[in-house]
Amino acid sequence: MWADERVFYQIYPLGFSGAPFGNDGVLEHRLLKVIDWIPHFKKLGINAIYFSPVFESDTHGYNTRDYRTIDKRLGTNEDFAKIVKALHDEDIKVIIDGVFNHVGRGFWAFEDVLKNRWDSKYKDWFHINFDGNSNYNDGLWYEGWEGNFDLVKLNLRNEEVISHLFECIKGWVDEFDIDGLRLDVAYCLDRDFLRRLREFSNGVKEEFFLVGEMIHGDYNQFMNDNACHSVTNYECYKGLHSSFNSMNMFEIVHSLLRQFGEENWTLYKGKHLLSFVDNHDVSRVASILNNEKQLPVIYGVLFAMPGIPIIYYGSEWATKADKSQGDPALRPCFDKPEWNSLTDLISRLCEIKKGSKALNYGNFKKLVLTNRQCVFQREFEGERIIAAFNAEENDFDAHFDYGAAEGEELVSGEKIDVGGCLHLKGYSVMIIKV
Repeated sequence: MWADERVFYQIYPLGFSGAPFGNDGVLEHRLLKVIDWIPHFKKLGINAIYFSPVFESDTHGYNTRDYRTIDKRLGTNEDFAKIVKALHDEDIKVIIDGVFNHVGRGFWAFEDVLKNRWDSKYKDWFHINFDGNSNYNDGLWYEGWEGNFDLVKLNLRNEEVISHLFECIKGWVDEFDIDGLRLDVAYCLDRDFLRRLREFSNGVKEEFFLVGEMIHGDYNQFMNDNACHSVTNYECYKGLHSSFNSMNMFEIVHSLLRQFGEENWTLYKGKHLLSFVDNHDVSRVASILNNEKQLPVIYGVLFAMPGIPIIYYGSEWATKADKSQGDPALRPCFDKPEWNSLTDLISRLCEIKKGSKALNYGNFKKLVLTNRQCVFQREFEGERIIAAFNAEENDFDAHFDYGAAEGEELVSGEKIDVGGCLHLKGYSVMIIKV
């Protein structure tokens, strides 16, 4: 699958383009600014983009009004087709949010139900009880996602709903030439619908990529030959920042051994989970970490560990925002991209990741582990990578049984001897090709 060798970049379009929260139906061609950012994408080294919701919605994008129309606050269908083509011309793949679990109250079929009640031919598209009432005093009850009644849950066992969604997906491929979908709240989707979606998507475009949003539980239930190709690795998201803040690298390495270690019982060996340090739903990593000097190190671990790394727009130059400030703070508009020493490092990590079969496909073997340092190996078809990290300010000598070997430290480009000991400077990232 093409995604296994790519580095993703996430854009939340409504925030990125500075669109208002409410949808007044006024057309503005805001999202075309993505094209102006392509030189930044190329310099950074990403080669796949995940766009959060782009279709017509009530407010934040996840309360869809129409799956067939780009949100007027962002532009037109023609605008988005132009954006995708410009990205494809630079060998940047594109996936978009597939929000299939629920729609907004402004969704055309639900509006018909509110108007025509029992007589609506769409009443079975949702989970409705005409003897009840909703929080909006509609005179009927309907199921909302996790009790949120602005998010009307779709009946994914209804054949008309399934046909409508599949027709829309085919339309997105035909009109925009997208390369895949990120499935919102995949853990809530009906399993039979997910199976049929995978079967359908296999035929809609070669190597059409499905990645599901998963937070907890057994990821294999939603990541297999009859479901998603990949899922979001929230376990390691938590393990990463928690390890640094508690100065306990055992936590993230334990998760990586549990998920990808050499033992037969490991959970996801050979699979490619989507790895991240922040996204549109959580605090920016620069605000999560207690010690900003660890930012380069946490990104180093992200790129060296098994998985498909994804960068949230703006975090590559250490933008701050805390979840307690509200979602709009996490999803800002930037006039133009910025660049600093962190961006320099991430750009180098992108190139290293894309150019290494061992980092894309290799196993995971622990070599050294302390509370503040970790060294591990990735190996695939004869290529060996040693990744070494120091999360504290003091230098550290990492001793391990490796024998005499020479290698290239890929971040700096320097030649290095790997003779069973590595000298790690404070807050250092070393990725060595042996």
